[in-house]
Amino acid sequence: MAQKATVPFTGTKEQEGELLKVIAELKDTKGALMPIMQKAQDIYGYLPIEVQKIISDNTGIPLEKIYGVATFYAQFALQPKGKFRISVCLGTACYVKGSGKIYEKLQEVLNLKEGECTPDGKFSLESCRCVGACGLAPVMMINDDVHGRLLPDDVEKILAQYN
Repeated sequence: MAQKATVPFTGTKEQEGELLKVIAELKDTKGALMPIMQKAQDIYGYLPIEVQKIISDNTGIPLEKIYGVATFYAQFALQPKGKFRISVCLGTACYVKGSGKIYEKLQEVLNLKEGECTPDGKFSLESCRCVGACGLAPVMMINDDVHGRLLPDDVEKILAQYN
């Protein structure tokens, strides 16, 4: 069985200082948790457990509550996004044309599951429901680049274009 891909936390002292400043400004405000978490995600790009712990330790809000909010709202990411963010359309037009097989091939080649990032931080993988390019089905996007009329055999050649 393949081991789950994880990216080590690489937060800096500067980022932590910026977060602590935000917490100090907002922590006594009613309903401050969401704005603090949003700013934390802006600072770090995601909300790893290390960042959630900083928020908990400096606001007195239990870590369990912070984690609950982070996992409930889709706006929060617990995993970092890769330098190259891959999104495979699994909407109806793409799916009937084989996007599920494209997605499976990407999972296999990159050893990733939905929402994960490669350990080197290069690629992250997610699915979406429509990118508005149904005439090019099946479609995947890598950052802002649209790749259409795909076959599973195209995946490795396309990934090789991204360094």
